[in-house]
Amino acid sequence: MLDGRLSVTKVAEELGVSAKTITRWEKAGKIKRAKRDWRGWRVYEPEDLDEMKKLVAAVY
Repeated sequence: MLDGRLSVTKVAEELGVSAKTITRWEKAGKIKRAKRDWRGWRVYEPEDLDEMKKLVAAVY
């Protein structure tokens, strides 16, 4: 985690889903597109995680 940002792996662990699921949700437009770090890796803000938790609660 850098500067409070979360990796796709960390977000997936927090939500109990796979990293691939997070990527699919992004591509399907269910969640907003992640910001990218200098390496091009997806990074999420804590607020993004909160929104995804709402999605998971609605789906599961």
